[in-house]
Amino acid sequence: MTPLLEFREVTKEYHGVPAVQDVSLSITEGEVHALLGENGAGKSTLTKMAAGVVPITRGKILLAGEELSFSSPADALRKGIAMVFQETSLVPSLTVAQNLYLGDEKAFNRLRPLYIAAQQFLQSLNFPVDPTANVASLGAAQRQMVEIARAVRKNARIIIFDEPTATLTPEEKQHFFELIERLKERGCSVIFISHALEEALAISDRITILRDGKLVITDETGKFDRDSIISAMVGRDLSGELYGGEDGKRRVRPYGKRVLSVQNVSMGRMVRNTSFAAYAGQVTGIFGLIGSGRTETAKIVSGVIKRNFFHGGVTRLGSKSVRYRTPAPSVRDGIAYVTEDRKVEGIFETMSVAESIEIGKLASPSDKSVILRGSEARDLAEHWTKSLNIRAISSDVPVIELSGGNQQKVVIAKALVQDPQLIIFDEPTRGVDVGAIAEIHAVINRLADQGLAVVMISSYLPEILNMSDRILVARKGRIVEEFSGDEATEENIMYAAVH
Repeated sequence: MTPLLEFREVTKEYHGVPAVQDVSLSITEGEVHALLGENGAGKSTLTKMAAGVVPITRGKILLAGEELSFSSPADALRKGIAMVFQETSLVPSLTVAQNLYLGDEKAFNRLRPLYIAAQQFLQSLNFPVDPTANVASLGAAQRQMVEIARAVRKNARIIIFDEPTATLTPEEKQHFFELIERLKERGCSVIFISHALEEALAISDRITILRDGKLVITDETGKFDRDSIISAMVGRDLSGELYGGEDGKRRVRPYGKRVLSVQNVSMGRMVRNTSFAAYAGQVTGIFGLIGSGRTETAKIVSGVIKRNFFHGGVTRLGSKSVRYRTPAPSVRDGIAYVTEDRKVEGIFETMSVAESIEIGKLASPSDKSVILRGSEARDLAEHWTKSLNIRAISSDVPVIELSGGNQQKVVIAKALVQDPQLIIFDEPTRGVDVGAIAEIHAVINRLADQGLAVVMISSYLPEILNMSDRILVARKGRIVEEFSGDEATEENIMYAAVH
């Protein structure tokens, strides 16, 4: 078929280093094309060139045979190319409806008709989002829905989705996949960037795999399976390394001493009389759907949010009763929290890798008010860069220039440098490629083997099943079920989460 979008020997360089190198690729009309690869493989960079976000260094991009030259995403949108970014580009102070119609306003606007139109459009997509709500008040999943809806409303010929399902529930993902099918029927082409390989295999017509900025293979989806994709992405077989121990075998560790005890803790309507414990030398997994109170419970424990003043329950760290109102005292007591939203809560984008890790060191109890010399900060950054295999040109590179997986490793390094006794990982591998997943899982296992109490919150069942020594299931603000790591199954965990 005649290509609708074509890349011809496209190269993009940053500071003389190629992020994408001599990639030639075509997208046909009405095709769902999955673009896969590790973080830093060049997937987002390649598509951002087509969407007018970044300029091309060398090569050509053609749309229906016409060479493209965009100075902004607005230029690309006028040509029919829309991109839903991994990091949402919504205006937080505006409502959902205003964001949907941003750029298409009339000279005089009345809000009521705008809200009605937005409500009808969102309902047609099966997206349960209030059009009158401010975007700042929405959760990550709903913000992603608004981004998707905004791209679909533009009637683009090509829509690029960069990690669109990372924050969606299973039901919301199903609605999204149905939307993809409707777009195909209308002749719209879809480029689907994802780390969820099962999703790419399920919905795509063709798959392209990038590695180190170069195209490895493009072929029909039916010719791939999970193992062959992983092998092409990382250059080796990772099937035995993704979960469990470094030898690929599942282990269940015995109970150590009780480090954390949460009894009848409550916070508004999100956390309701929840109780659980975490033990040294174990990975305690917490599974639950969005809205189950998992993250809010973790934030109460780490002092990010406050529990109810009256009848708020009891939290014990070891034998000491604690009630944190800010994170600082929890860090001093040895609690580290790795947030699920690294972009908003985990990193300072313009700070370097070294500065980001140094901030974690300054927050640790033994180093309060101690400013590290430049050489000490660089040595500290070098140690953790090697320990966690953070891929960066140097420790002076701003964190924003790193791939998602390497940004996540910086967030983890910032927590580990505090020398915690309890560490909470909230969705530690969200938006992270398979190579980095294996490395992060190895870090989590190593921490538990060293005797730390590890709590891991995840909405991905294979991760929970294969990484946890104990599995807790959250529903409607409570921990409703507990399974040992060797007795849990996907069926009984999901049943407990929804019934």
